[in-house]
Amino acid sequence: MAYTHLPHDDPSVEDFRGIFFKIRRALGTTAFGLNEVRMPPGFEGVEHDEQETGHEEVYVVLAGDGTATIDGEEVAIAAGDYLRVDAPSNRKLVAGDAGLTFVVVGAKPLPAYDGREAL
Repeated sequence: MAYTHLPHDDPSVEDFRGIFFKIRRALGTTAFGLNEVRMPPGFEGVEHDEQETGHEEVYVVLAGDGTATIDGEEVAIAAGDYLRVDAPSNRKLVAGDAGLTFVVVGAKPLPAYDGREAL
């Protein structure tokens, strides 16, 4: 099959406590990790790094707002924002009053980007 379509409420999406949704597994992607996180207002994520996996992560904020603390530095984030974090950096996300929904894309960095440079 040349594509996989995954509706928002697809039952094949595994979730952890109704907050962390394993999108990569449901889509069957192998080039990168992809998860959706839906945090209710005031929810505090787990402080962690990706040293063990070596994954660089990009957080794409879909809705709401909050803060991301990266190596002790607090960064305000809101819908429409993108945030990249290196694997060894310690990070923790906290939802604001409106909650926070974001997608996390992660993979091991390559020496150089190998995608198309022009459309």
